[in-house]
Amino acid sequence: MDELSAPSSAHAATEAGSEPEVEVYRARRRRDCEERALVLAAVGIASEVVALSRGCVLQVAAGDVERATAHLQLYEQENPPRRPLPPPPPRRLFRNAWIGCVGYALWLLGVAYVLSNGLVRLDAFNRGELHGAPVRAGQWWRAWTCLTLHMSGPHLAGNLLAGLWFGYLAGQQLGVGTAWFLIVVGGGLANLVEGLVGPPWYRSVGASTAVFTALGMMAAHTWWTERGAHPSWLRRWVPLGAGVVLLGWLGTAGKHTDVTAHLLGFTFGVLLGWAAAWPPIDRRLERMPQWLPGLAATLIMAIAWAFALA
Repeated sequence: MDELSAPSSAHAATEAGSEPEVEVYRARRRRDCEERALVLAAVGIASEVVALSRGCVLQVAAGDVERATAHLQLYEQENPPRRPLPPPPPRRLFRNAWIGCVGYALWLLGVAYVLSNGLVRLDAFNRGELHGAPVRAGQWWRAWTCLTLHMSGPHLAGNLLAGLWFGYLAGQQLGVGTAWFLIVVGGGLANLVEGLVGPPWYRSVGASTAVFTALGMMAAHTWWTERGAHPSWLRRWVPLGAGVVLLGWLGTAGKHTDVTAHLLGFTFGVLLGWAAAWPPIDRRLERMPQWLPGLAATLIMAIAWAFALA
């Protein structure tokens, strides 16, 4: 342990007629000794740093011991050692995250089965896709119904697998009901914005917008809840930075990828994840029974499809 040393006998051989050097400080790191040597040099006291097998010592002439000790004690009082920040309490993981994944799979596979077998009106796909002109005319439900529509089997499979993975992690982090409610809300709002500000002929389907909402939500929620755990600003921003990297890696690949939709989904996810991590909201969400927001998410989708098929 670093320490000030009591004046002791000479530690280094001296030339004839010169004052012996006395140890006044000992440390494991040479940097600590050199810092204190600068402190003494600032007040005109010469010193020497001597390396040992384990650490180093700071020595001054015998006539300067009293002054050097006083200045070093004053320096220690003004610069107490920093105590490391205590680790944040481990955040509990919510159970039964798989339930939301089952619901997600049922929605995507159920809509695909119903439409492909003609069990509802034949124009259901056209009435459910995100289309700029009808959205501007007031058909808001398309922002949510389009999340359950896919152009092909591979399109459906890719969004199904990605949604199951990110949805499961989000359910563990925020609670299964809360997570899927925010995913549904964020994905729908992102689509709604794109439908309103995009060109009138813009068309889009797929759950990928909601998938990137889940990614942004988890990144922002982790960043905000663990912001005080790391003294370094770089480490504090790692969760959000990792989310942006995944967005760039997964959200821009492919010939027909809708980068704008993915970016909007991620942005709304970040906003919702940050809001859910805000302490007053976070405490209320943790106490809320998870079936309640889960039911709300299901109702949003059911009402949207009811409007589309009416």
